[in-house]
Amino acid sequence: MKRPAIEKILSLVATTVVCLSLTACSSSEQEELQQWMNEQRNLTKPRIEPLPEPTKFSPQAYTQEGAVEPFSPQKLTQALNRDSNRATANAGLIAPELSRRKEPLEAMPLDAVAMVGSLTKQGQPVALVRVDNLLYQVRVGNYLGQNYGRITKISETEVALREIVQDAAGEWLERTATLQLQEGSK
Repeated sequence: MKRPAIEKILSLVATTVVCLSLTACSSSEQEELQQWMNEQRNLTKPRIEPLPEPTKFSPQAYTQEGAVEPFSPQKLTQALNRDSNRATANAGLIAPELSRRKEPLEAMPLDAVAMVGSLTKQGQPVALVRVDNLLYQVRVGNYLGQNYGRITKISETEVALREIVQDAAGEWLERTATLQLQEGSK
């Protein structure tokens, strides 16, 4: 036989011996590991605390028998009367605004309107305001903005308005707003 063939056979035999010895070692290690796991499982006891006893329910007596029930028709009627009184008090503020014809500049939000100048015509102050690159002349008494803003005063540097707005509770309130002169604006 040739020498390389003998080396191949010896190499194959050595590999087989090594594999068999490793297999024998691994099975004994596997058995040891399994045995240790079983011992630990038997030694470890879970600690479960018992559930506490439920508390006993003791019903309470209703002590508000003589008081006004919050959902009674009487309580509802009182609340509606109170709201209608507020509405009639505020109606005097908003009613004239609802019955008049709207002016063109009331369709624009106040922040889209810019004051760009002022002048005097026939002794009355007039403000020049710009909306969408168009100039408009406005006088005291004209309306401006979406909150029923009526111009109350025009000076060289600002236009003062009285607006009527609704608060979170639905009540109409008056507030003041101003448009400042926008110098150097395009």
